[in-house]
Amino acid sequence: MPLTDLQCRTISFSDAPKKLADQGGLYLLVKQSGKYWRWDYRHLGKRKTMALGTYPEVTLVSARKKQMEQKQALLEGRDPMSARKIAKFAAIAASGNSFEEVARAWHKGKSKKWAEVTADKTMAHMDADLFPTIGSLPVAQITAPLLLAALRKVEKRGAAYTATRLREICGQIFRYAIATGLGTYNPAGDLKGAIETPKVVHRPAITDPRELQKFLSDLREWDAADQLTLSATKLALLTFVRSQELRLAKWDEVDFEKREWRIPAERMKTGKGLRQAHIVPLSNEALDEFQRIKDDSFGSEYIFPNVQGDDKWMSENTIGRLLVRMGYGQKQTLHGFRATARTLLSERGWSEAALERQLDHKENDMVKAAYARSKHLVERRLIMEDWGQVVSCLESGQGMPPAPTSS
Repeated sequence: MPLTDLQCRTISFSDAPKKLADQGGLYLLVKQSGKYWRWDYRHLGKRKTMALGTYPEVTLVSARKKQMEQKQALLEGRDPMSARKIAKFAAIAASGNSFEEVARAWHKGKSKKWAEVTADKTMAHMDADLFPTIGSLPVAQITAPLLLAALRKVEKRGAAYTATRLREICGQIFRYAIATGLGTYNPAGDLKGAIETPKVVHRPAITDPRELQKFLSDLREWDAADQLTLSATKLALLTFVRSQELRLAKWDEVDFEKREWRIPAERMKTGKGLRQAHIVPLSNEALDEFQRIKDDSFGSEYIFPNVQGDDKWMSENTIGRLLVRMGYGQKQTLHGFRATARTLLSERGWSEAALERQLDHKENDMVKAAYARSKHLVERRLIMEDWGQVVSCLESGQGMPPAPTSS
């Protein structure tokens, strides 16, 4: 049944994103951040999703009109998303060397050395906060006051860190423009100190065994409809990897027979320069959790698929929202699990060098880093098995198990 404007106006976000279907694949996606028009279609046998704007800026009538316009490309055998990108870039090219055109060229070159999630996040920041304000301006005509005005908008909404990061990004873009003969001046260099310096916020982490035991008990007893989020949280603790390494995990990375998870170098924060996968030895407890997820798999190549939103994998805020609902918002974060494991394992006598390798902390000398990863692998397997036993004992209320007699 087609949507009505009354439904669009009155629907509100509750606990999870929801879709209001209209017709022909058009629907209104309702999230905490707003209401978004989306159109699902198929081209050459592949399902794709196109963004058609936000409600109420784009009304129901306008969204249907946009959908019909894009359907014309399908009728002509073209992919509507590709056709729209071509038209956009043609308009940019016609207007000269715009900031957006130069920024995208810079981003394309940089992306070859970045992890995919870093490239995506950088582009998302530019799409949201730079292109709408200065994207269409010729790069050579952007002055420090113009750039500052764009960054001030970000700063005023309380995102001081993002504003600072965007100034750094702009500095690199303008240096690229100068190097390629498209610009002569870097206005970002004149804005040092003009943007509020963000305060360093240390991520909360439980490091007391009694508090961790209480947390694990609460996690086990938590009544949540989304069991996948509970499993992701448990594995975040058992493996203490970074957020993107966990959320973007694929089933072909997990080897149940070898009892290890090999995270590709391009998804690691420090591993890309090594061109070497990061090995996470898996304890019995971690393997059991992975097997539990696999038995209830959604059929996705991703271990933690996003079954409600547009992304392929779990949102970076999903686990954080669970921790807040559990009452641990001020005590524990996903990244904080790394500090939890690091602290308690160090107290159990494991070597700092092996723990640093398992945490994938940076080694300045790449040759030494590659050597260290292999050298400490035997001890790291013992560390992860010990950590699995710690988590299991605390979860069952037995308290901390005896520390290893040697490590």
